[in-house]
Amino acid sequence: MKKIYRDRIQRAIAQIEKLPLEEQNAIASRWLAELEDEQAWKSRFQATTDTQWDRMAEMVRQEITAGETDLIDLIFPSKE
Repeated sequence: MKKIYRDRIQRAIAQIEKLPLEEQNAIASRWLAELEDEQAWKSRFQATTDTQWDRMAEMVRQEITAGETDLIDLIFPSKE
């Protein structure tokens, strides 16, 4: 599986290297920002305590009870 991902990354980089330098830099900047964002979210989730998760779950239950939520099917309709 790791080889598949590595091959994809190598193919993507090969395609990016064909682009003008300005576009390469723009893509690299987006990738780096995305990686930093992912790491920040991962750190936040790992640092979340059970008490915080319980509080969030209770807030969601209250929103559902109050009718403050939308059905996921309305937000993401099925393609069928």
